Formats: sequence, C-alpha cells, structure tokens
Amino acid sequence: MTQCTRDTMRFKRLGKRNVVADFRGGTITSDGGALLLDRTDQAIGLLGRAAECFTDHRDADLTEHGVPELVRQRVFGLALGYEDLNDHDELSRDPLLAAVVGKADPTGGARRRRCDRDRPLAGKSTLNRLELTEPTAGAASRYKKIVLDFEAMRSLFVDVFLDAHAAPPARIILDLDATDDPLHGRQEGRFFHGYYRHYCYLPLYAFCGEHLLAAELRPSDIDASAGTVALLERLVGQVRRRWPAVSILVRADSGFARDEIMAWCESHGVDYLFGLAKNSRLVAEIVEELAAAKAEHEQTGQAARCFRDFTYRTRDSWRRARRVVAKAEHLPGGANPRFVVTSVSPEMQGPRALYEQTYCARGEMENRIKEQQLCLFADRTSTRWMRSNQIRLWFSSLGYVLVSALRRLGLAGTRLARARCDTIRLKLLKIGAAVRVSVRRVAVSFASGFPLQTLFRHILGRLARAIRRAAFRPLRC
Repeated sequence: MTQCTRDTMRFKRLGKRNVVADFRGGTITSDGGALLLDRTDQAIGLLGRAAECFTDHRDADLTEHGVPELVRQRVFGLALGYEDLNDHDELSRDPLLAAVVGKADPTGGARRRRCDRDRPLAGKSTLNRLELTEPTAGAASRYKKIVLDFEAMRSLFVDVFLDAHAAPPARIILDLDATDDPLHGRQEGRFFHGYYRHYCYLPLYAFCGEHLLAAELRPSDIDASAGTVALLERLVGQVRRRWPAVSILVRADSGFARDEIMAWCESHGVDYLFGLAKNSRLVAEIVEELAAAKAEHEQTGQAARCFRDFTYRTRDSWRRARRVVAKAEHLPGGANPRFVVTSVSPEMQGPRALYEQTYCARGEMENRIKEQQLCLFADRTSTRWMRSNQIRLWFSSLGYVLVSALRRLGLAGTRLARARCDTIRLKLLKIGAAVRVSVRRVAVSFASGFPLQTLFRHILGRLARAIRRAAFRPLRC
C-alpha cells in the first residue's frame, strides 16, 4: 500500500491510484542545462575576462565570494531566466549553480556563519556591489568596494568577437541602431521621448551579424546618432589593430545619415550605407520610376518596384554630394518610395542588389536587440543611477554573448541553430536534475524523460571540440 505521512499532499484519484506529492525528493535543480553554459564559457573564455575588468578592494581574508564567482553567478542567472537580484536569495542554495560558478564546496557546509551553511552562493546584497560601487571607491570605502573599469568592459566585447574568427574575414558589416528602454521610476537621465511616447533611456547598440560589439546606455533627450563617431573610432580602431586589411561597411537606418558620421567614414576608409528620409526633392528625382512601377502594378496587380541611383546633396547639412539609391515601389496601398545614401560605388554593387540584399539585411539586427531586451532582461535598468544601469545592461550583454556562443558553437546544423535565446533556455537549460555531492564528485542525474538527450550529447561534443581549438589558439601579443 502507498505509504503516506502528514507531509503528503493529495491531488486526485486515477482509477485505483491516488496522486500524491511531498517535498522529500532530495536535492533537485530545475537548471540542469547550466552545465552547457559552463562548457560554452570554457570555449570562449568570456566570464573570466569579464571578471578581470573589475578591481576588488575588499579584504581577501574576509571575502567568501570572489569577483569571478560573483560575475559568473550574475550572468548565469540571467541566462537561466532569473532577471532580478532578489532571485539569488533562493538561488544561493542551488548546488549545481554553485558547481558551475566554481565553488569548491557546492553544499555551503564550510561557510563561516552558521546561518549561511546551506547557501554556497552569494545573496542579492553581495551581488549588488558589482553594480552599485562608485568609480572612486577604494579599500577605505565602507561597504561597496568592487569597481568596474568601463573601458576594459567595452573592449572585451570586441575582443570576444575577434577571437571567434580563426582567420580575418575579407569584409565585415557593423550594424548600428538605437532603441527605447522604458523607465518606470525616477532614474537619473530619465526623459520623455516624443517618438516612443514614454519615459525611457535610448541605448545605442552595435552588432556584426550575431556578435554584440557595443551596448551604450544613453539618456533619451538626444539625437539617435549621438556618440556614433566616438563609437566608430573605438570599434574600427580595435578591429583594425587585429585585422589591418579588413574591409568595413557601417549600416544603419535614416537616423544615422548625418554628415559628421559619413564624413568620418570617408576620411577613415570605411564604407557606409544609411537609410535616408524622403523629401520632395528626392521624390522628384524618381518621378519616371514611380510612374513605371505604378503602370506595372496596375497591369499585374502585384507590388512593383524599380531602382535608380543618382548623386544628391542637401541644401545645408551635407558638405558634399553623395550617391543615393532610390527604390520606386508601388503597393496596393499606393506609392512607397524609399532611399539610402552610401559610399559604395555602382561598380561594386548595383542599386537593386545594394538595397535588397545589403540594406534590407539590417533588419536582422533588430531581432538581436529584441532578443537581448526580451529574453535577457536588458531593460531591467531600475536602479537610480546611470552608471549602475549601464553595468546592468552589460551583464545582460554578457548573457547574450554567452547564449549566442552556445547557439553558434553547439547548435550549428541542428534544428535549434536559429532558435531564440528563450527557446534555447526552455529546451536545453531548464532541465530537471537530481544533484548528489560527495567527497569525490558532484553527480548530476538528468530527468530520464528529457526528450532532447541525443541533441544534448551532440552539443557537448561540439563544445568539447571548441574548447580544444581554443586551447591551441596562439597567444596574442
């Protein structure tokens, strides 16, 4: 007969059987796939280098949680779906997370204070010191003494991108975009944005394909392109120091078609391709093409488009004439002219290919931004200060880089090769597992009914090969 106690919870009957439950299953985690994140980090060396961007002024003799452990705990937590620091008061008991973070004692039994001895990991009050420490803090500061070097963190994202390539590519495309980060409190730098119609920050992102190169938090009372020249100087300079012969194209929407940005690109041997807001002078240049597209649409009933390129200069804002490519399109709803401005010559790429194949591909970057904001909580900028919110944005960015590397290195060629971060989390990271800690090992037993066991083993094999390749990669000077 079924043995029941007062702790047993009864749910219903299934024929002759009772459905009952209790809390005596032992040490079980719902995040068994964290082991994949750990292997991915071993392949790209991300979080160890991120920890080196911090200076720890705490007394080592009184410190139980080192900066590398704190950084790994914070980023793994985001990748696993725990967006708030408050979550870590419960996560601090998870022995598997403690193992992947690097705790020698995943049970916490050796903690100094008796009340901490079932908590191997740091709680929210310790973790928030990574974000809330003032830049001038030092050993004499009272509480928060872990200072982040902003320039080192900015360089790290580009270094990880460069390290991901075994050989320099012939050409790279840098995608730039600004987006809104809604605010619901009285944060520093809070302003109302007329386009988005709410209070927000206006972060500036840079990607190369799936690789995140920059995530800069900014107030929203500025032009969308503000700070772009300084960002390009840093990104292009860092890339060319490693890859001096690489060809670079900067791509963005019409918010970046500013003379200052285009002039910088022209003087530094960087191509650009920017959207260009339409006006009456531009539309007048393609009257014949619009008429031809309309005639084709009336004949076929389908969307019709013609292309033309021409030289154009604004009356006041541009210092020189530039190549403009026009799309004269007619849809069932009427004419839909669109324009881009570029330094790419007609000999390198014709107008149709330039617009349809190169410019339209920039929309993929918007998916990457949505992925970071929706899946990795880049919008959790809820502290009072800009500096700490920037650090939170970078922790989210580190989480994105880690999960993106798992997708690139482990899932290539599988049905999840293009899965979003939250799908990867649901399918591969949220795995129930029993954890047994002994003197010699931490044994993890995954749920027998896990449906993607073959894929899980395949991913581990691919990550193991990536780790071996990284081990034989020559050191950079």
